[in-house]
Amino acid sequence: MHSLLFRWVKRCLLSLVAMVLLAALLLAAGNAWVLLSTSRYIHTQLQECRPTDVAIVFGTSRWTRSGLRNPHFHARMRTSARLIADERVQHLLLSGDNRTQAYNEPRAMWRDLYRRGVPADRLTMDFAGFSTYDTMVRARHVFQLEQALLVTQSWHLPRAIFIGRSLGMDVTGCVAEEQPSAGEWRLKVREWLARMATLGDLYLWGREPHFLGPAEPIVLSRDRLPLEPPPVTTDVLIDLEGVRLLYPELPLLGEPGRQLEPSAAP
Repeated sequence: MHSLLFRWVKRCLLSLVAMVLLAALLLAAGNAWVLLSTSRYIHTQLQECRPTDVAIVFGTSRWTRSGLRNPHFHARMRTSARLIADERVQHLLLSGDNRTQAYNEPRAMWRDLYRRGVPADRLTMDFAGFSTYDTMVRARHVFQLEQALLVTQSWHLPRAIFIGRSLGMDVTGCVAEEQPSAGEWRLKVREWLARMATLGDLYLWGREPHFLGPAEPIVLSRDRLPLEPPPVTTDVLIDLEGVRLLYPELPLLGEPGRQLEPSAAP
């Protein structure tokens, strides 16, 4: 009886060890696939980042849980503002989480970039970028992007690029200015697990975004039609005639101007 129990426990332990080893092997293989297949599309220096029409900026909280400035947020904002200033991109798609009224990542990004001098007509907000997967699917199907530059940290870019290219997009990555931060190792560990989940999203269970919605193609500033001047209405013409009656010496708009006689000194 004793020996039977021992054998059963031994088998259970061996099975558990085998499952752990298999999971570790799958984790390593999945991450290697994502990292190796995307490394050539990532650029660490801003001047190396491929010029394109639209850059996708991934949202994150402006503040850490301890109430400090989030270095990842501000690095993404600095890099995005420089891309616009250097004319490497023409437009920024700001995609982030807005699950509640009290938490709005796209709005926080918009305000920060506007303060950095980025014109409002070069900014588009995506309020349903609840995850990296949602952001990329919506960029492809809602905002109709076939090519884009992705702006985020180096450990996040491989997964984002992998998703984009799996969706048929021509995407490259621009590493946001990085600064060491406390607890960043936790984000990198979580990213290892997230890459495996992404493989499942794409190839196993066919994940759908939380919210897709109708198509909203991004129109670049250079492609917008110039505003036409308002037509001259009857009311305006009446007002102009009134001006003529009061001041007959003044030429009206569109009338050939005439030099006014200088008034005689009193």
